[in-house]
Amino acid sequence: MTDCEPDVALGPFSAPDAMAVPWSSALELIGAAEVFWLTTVRPDGRPHVTPLLAAWSLGGMCFTTGGQERKAANLEHNPHCVLTTGTNALTGVDVVIEGVASVVGDRSERVRAVADFERKYGTHLTDPAGSWNRLGEAVVDGTVRLYRVAPTVGFAFGKLPTSSQTRYTWPSR
Repeated sequence: MTDCEPDVALGPFSAPDAMAVPWSSALELIGAAEVFWLTTVRPDGRPHVTPLLAAWSLGGMCFTTGGQERKAANLEHNPHCVLTTGTNALTGVDVVIEGVASVVGDRSERVRAVADFERKYGTHLTDPAGSWNRLGEAVVDGTVRLYRVAPTVGFAFGKLPTSSQTRYTWPSR
């Protein structure tokens, strides 16, 4: 599991003067985003979407969930999923990462990912009064599942003033 750079290409639905969003800029947007939307597929084929915390770690997008939650059941049936974040406005850039989710079983990797989450979300995770206090401990000890989404394709959708569609493609692993 390495942090390899994706291939970057400007999509056909971009404005004539648009430029591709560099992967480094997409990573900055992912790092600054507080809320992501995870899309999974239920066993009967219906979609399921839920907001959650996520961070780029371990060479992919990471998020947590309880083993009995709908998203965990969906991922057991079909590990393909999508994480989306953005501005919720007609300006700025939205980012989409598609890939295959797997549970992170290695304790040292869970420790690394928790450090990345705590750097990103700060007191929300580390302060005793924080909304997700003790989440890190639960991830490290395995009480809460940590998933890593190995990215296969991603997009950055630039909006006003210049619309662009950047496509990121990762080599097969």
